Amino acid sequence: MRKIGTYIALFGIFAIILGSIGKVPRLLVWIYDWGETMAWVIKIAFVVIGVTLFVLGGKRESKSIDQ
Repeated sequence: MRKIGTYIALFGIFAIILGSIGKVPRLLVWIYDWGETMAWVIKIAFVVIGVTLFVLGGKRESKSIDQ
């Protein structure tokens, strides 16, 4: 889960950075059909979901059984 969360969050961050300089990733061209505001919502959602998966994945992996 942690690895997937990292990739999703990084994709969202890169989409925000590239969108700010006028370069839109091919995978995200379709979100601009709904308008600029919705595109921002989707990009921020990628970051939030990625960070959430990263944090939740870290909690599960850190549990260990001491014997």
